[in-house]
Amino acid sequence: MLQPYFSILIFMAFGLFIGIVALLLGRSASPHRPDVAKLSPYECGFPGVGNARLPFDIRYYLIAILFIIFDLETAFLFPWAVSLRRIGLAGLSAMGLFLGLLLIGFIYEWKKGALTWE
Repeated sequence: MLQPYFSILIFMAFGLFIGIVALLLGRSASPHRPDVAKLSPYECGFPGVGNARLPFDIRYYLIAILFIIFDLETAFLFPWAVSLRRIGLAGLSAMGLFLGLLLIGFIYEWKKGALTWE
């Protein structure tokens, strides 16, 4: 009964084995010379300055919302387009409503100035 899954189990075990061997080989072959610069915390290559709880600029959130809008649109439009003949008018109207809501979000982004770069 579980025989068809045996090849998947072997594939997963082989992948796990290769991953562990690669990690062990890298750990054993690499030099281990820690110093102050390597052990210090940093963010994007710059040393940490000040409090980490400072508020972000609103443009960061606007760009995040813009990314979510386009990411959702791409994630849902492709399967919808593939199955459009089977889902008919109900699917077309549901996707129209979905795209309308995304358009409202896009217009909000536009009005808040997220699309203007400084």
